[in-house]
Amino acid sequence: MTPVTSFAGKIVAVFGLGGSGLASCHALKAGGAEVIACDDSPDRMADAVRAGFMTADLRTVSWTHFAALILTPGVPLTHPMPHWTVLAARQAGVEVIGDVELFCRERRRHAPDAPFIAITGTNGKSTTTALIAHLMREAGFDTQMGGNIGTAILSLQPPRTGRFHVIEMSSYQIDLTPSLDPSVGILLNVTPDHIDRHGSIENYAAVKERLVAGVQPNGTAIVGVDDDWCSRIADRLDQAGKPVIRVSVERPLADGLTLKGTTIIDNAGGAQTAIADLAEIGSLRGLHNAQNAAAACAAARAIGMPLDVLQNGLRSFPGLAHRMEQVGHLGTTLFVNDSKGTNADAAAKALASFTDIFWIAGGKAKEGGIAPLAEFFPRVRKAYLIGEAANDFSSTLEGKVPFDISVTLDAAVANAARDATEAGLAAPVVLLSPACASFDQFRNFEIRGDRFRELVLALDGIKKV
Repeated sequence: MTPVTSFAGKIVAVFGLGGSGLASCHALKAGGAEVIACDDSPDRMADAVRAGFMTADLRTVSWTHFAALILTPGVPLTHPMPHWTVLAARQAGVEVIGDVELFCRERRRHAPDAPFIAITGTNGKSTTTALIAHLMREAGFDTQMGGNIGTAILSLQPPRTGRFHVIEMSSYQIDLTPSLDPSVGILLNVTPDHIDRHGSIENYAAVKERLVAGVQPNGTAIVGVDDDWCSRIADRLDQAGKPVIRVSVERPLADGLTLKGTTIIDNAGGAQTAIADLAEIGSLRGLHNAQNAAAACAAARAIGMPLDVLQNGLRSFPGLAHRMEQVGHLGTTLFVNDSKGTNADAAAKALASFTDIFWIAGGKAKEGGIAPLAEFFPRVRKAYLIGEAANDFSSTLEGKVPFDISVTLDAAVANAARDATEAGLAAPVVLLSPACASFDQFRNFEIRGDRFRELVLALDGIKKV
C-alpha cells in the first residue's frame, strides 16, 4: 500500500467504493486522514463499514469541512453531465481528484526521482503496460504494475528511488489527475471512444494529450503517430520544446522507431539501429502488437535497458489473457483466445494476424455487425457462429465464407477443432474473436474466454502453450 500523507489531519470524501475507491480509503487512513465514504450501492457501503470506515450519504452532509473529493473513474466528471457529488464539491470549492493524483502527490513529496511510466491510448494500453512491466522484471528492476490494468495504484508498494511504477491510465483517470507528471509517458493512439463521457473527440484527444504533455522536464514522451490526432499531438510537443520519441509501424520516420519487416528500427540522426526482432513471437503477432512492442522498446531504451535483455524479454512475454492468447496446439492447429475482441475493430486486428482461420464469432451483436470485416473474409476457411448474432452473421457471410451455426461455444470449439485438424493445412488457426459482446451467454468476455480455454485444453492430444 502507498499511504497518502498529503491529507494527514484532514477530512476527505471518497465516492465510489469499488477496487480503487476502497484502496483510496485505506491509503488515506494509513496516511492520517479522516475518510467519509459513500457509494450508490448499499452493498459497497456495507463493505466500507466492515472495513472500518465512516460512511454517510454525501447529499445530507456539509461539504465545508472536506479537503477533497476522491472520485472513482467510473463516475462522470463532465459529460453527459457532472455527477451530483462533483456539483456539490464545486459549489463548496472542494477539489475533485482521483487515486492516481494522490499517488503523484506522494511521489513528489517522498521520492520525486522514483521512475514512473504511464501508458494510455484508445487501444493497446493494457498489452503495452504488461509488456513494459515484464521487460522491467526480466531486467531485474523492482517493478510495480497497476492502474487501469487491474491493481489500484494505491494498493501497490510506495514510490522510492529505483522502484518502477508502470501504470495504465484511462482517459477517465487522466481527467482526475491534474498534476500528472510521469518520468516516461506513452500515448499509443487516439480513435473515437468514450465520446459520451468527454463530449467530443477533440475533448477526448485533449485529455489523452495531457499524459505526454505532463512528462517531467528530464523525462521522455513517446507518441505513436499512425493516426492524425497523435501526429498533431507529437508536433505540439515539439513546438513546446518537449523531447518526443515518435513511433510508427505503418510508415518510415526520419527520426523515431519504425518497423522494417519484423524488426523494430531506431532512426536517429540519420543512423539506423536494429532494436529488436518480433519474428516468431506469438504473443506479439500482428501490426497492432508491433506498435505496442515498439512503444515498449522506446520506454526500455529510455531507461538504458541493454538490447540483449530487451530482446530476451520480448521473446518471453506471455501476452495477456483473452487478447490474442495462444492456448494450445493440436497437431499443426493453433488455438487462440481473443475473447476481448468484442467489436469489429478489435476482431479485425486478430483476423489480420492469421491466414487459414477457423473463426468462432457471435454473441450479442454490436452496431454494424461483421460487415466491416469483409476484407478479411478470404482469410477465413470457415466460420462457427454462436449466440444471438448467429443468424445475422450468417446472412453477411452467405456466399462469401462457409459457416456453421454452432449456437454454443462448446459446439463451436468441437466443430472448429475437427475441421481444422482434418483440413491438412500447414498452420490452421482456431480463433475465438467474437466481434460481439458476451452478454447473451456469458456475464463478461473474461468468462467467455475462460470457457474457450477450458474447452480447448480438454481436447484429446492438445499441447498447452
